Amino acid sequence: MRRGIAATALVASLALAATACGGDGDSGDKADGPVTITWWDTSNATNEAPTYQALVKEFEAANKDVKVNYVNVPFDQAQNKFDTAAGASGAPDVLRSEVGWTPAFAKKGFFLPLDGTEALADESKFQPSLIEQAKYEGKTYGVPLVTDTLALVYNKELFEKAGVEAPKTWDDLKKAAATIKDKTGVDGYWGSTQAYYAQSFLYGEGADTVDADAKKITVNSAEAKKAYGTWLDLFDGKGLHKADTTADAYAHIQDAFVSGKVAAIIQGPWEITNFYKGSAFKDKENLGIATVPAGSSGKAGAPTGGHNLSVYAGSDEAKQQAALKFVKFMTSAKSQETIALKNSTLPTRDDAYTAEVKADPGIAGYQSVLSAAQPRPALPEYSSLWGPLDTELPKIAGGKESLDGGLGNAETAMAKLVPDFSK
Repeated sequence: MRRGIAATALVASLALAATACGGDGDSGDKADGPVTITWWDTSNATNEAPTYQALVKEFEAANKDVKVNYVNVPFDQAQNKFDTAAGASGAPDVLRSEVGWTPAFAKKGFFLPLDGTEALADESKFQPSLIEQAKYEGKTYGVPLVTDTLALVYNKELFEKAGVEAPKTWDDLKKAAATIKDKTGVDGYWGSTQAYYAQSFLYGEGADTVDADAKKITVNSAEAKKAYGTWLDLFDGKGLHKADTTADAYAHIQDAFVSGKVAAIIQGPWEITNFYKGSAFKDKENLGIATVPAGSSGKAGAPTGGHNLSVYAGSDEAKQQAALKFVKFMTSAKSQETIALKNSTLPTRDDAYTAEVKADPGIAGYQSVLSAAQPRPALPEYSSLWGPLDTELPKIAGGKESLDGGLGNAETAMAKLVPDFSK
């Protein structure tokens, strides 16, 4: 779940206009020359892309028969751009696909099944849940490149000054926040109004937005209401920062945490490098990472995010074979180790967690909470279901809508996205 990708729409549009994509039938390849494939990388253009560009050069040096046309596409634009390009048979040969996009594009026939191909030769090396999450109707349509989940990240120094430990439950967090405020003068916790961040509260009550197997919308169930009630309570009380419903809320929360103005937030590993740039974490060891607190059911969990590499089904055979070779290289243990060391992101295969990688306290900390990550159901529309909640939750947190009213509105909007689901 990557946010805040730094790139301008103008630069992106110019780059895409200049790109010869896989399915357009005009690659410029000579009969006796290398095959050229296009890769749309959706990583952060400033913090992450240089690592991927260096790996592309390394791949080309070892594979003289393949050239890679690298294009960095802003994450928040890539899904729609690929959808449009694939529908017009002009998509890139390889896409860095967010895990929620993978089954959706597979359902449309845009991705090549990878089972039995060179790209999945090391399938047993990857975390099984991540492979399962890349499947649609029993076939695998992506090779996991990076993974992520949410954790409670906290300022160890502030917690120690207050004499509190990482909370195990949301009730514990509320008590700890009050103590931190009393002892240090800063707020103990600042929550997000975004649906993705509220998902952990649902898991804590054994709930979800939908029951995919039963084809039922459950966002307005008793369990879900209890979960969102707990989420809402954490915006009001001593040491609990009030809800920020502005467009810049994400940046406000992040900036407050890295500058030591709030002791704990819920956040993902895509911000590790930015944590270390903050004044509160010049000493990397001051960054505490713990599993998100549990709900009343005793369960604790957070959504699984990340990105797969997927191959465009509309590319010709030569490009597909080159793309499969490229995907295998990029998702190898060696490449994933390089990506982790340079970008502080989490590998998707255990053999990439080398001693050097785990020497980064941020990576080691997030690796320790991965076991609590909840795979997304194999429902192509699943990620889109957060859209209605992203509209309603800020209204609820800001006092402009009741909890019952907001969840009812979300349920109605979700019914349009999954019309074959019951309420």
